[in-house]
Amino acid sequence: MAEVALKVLIGGRVYPLTVKQEEEQRVQEVAKLINDKMKEFELNYSVRDKQDLLAMCALNLLVTEQNTHKKAPELEKELLQLDLFVSDYLQKECDVK
Repeated sequence: MAEVALKVLIGGRVYPLTVKQEEEQRVQEVAKLINDKMKEFELNYSVRDKQDLLAMCALNLLVTEQNTHKKAPELEKELLQLDLFVSDYLQKECDVK
């Protein structure tokens, strides 16, 4: 797997990284997400200190990520129930014909 040298700008600072080529776009997207979230906090809360903004951003993004992981098993369970319902329905339809 090829690696690429990449420079990402986060909070006004450049961070040189080496990432797998297939991860390059995702890393750039995440850096943009962080910068956008920092701007949002800066505007909504009048916070100017970059370290405070980064801390707020990290907390927000990790809480969101944790909530997403907690919902995944619930969604998987609902999808399994739906699959069983559809399979049962199709089996009954086939038995009738």
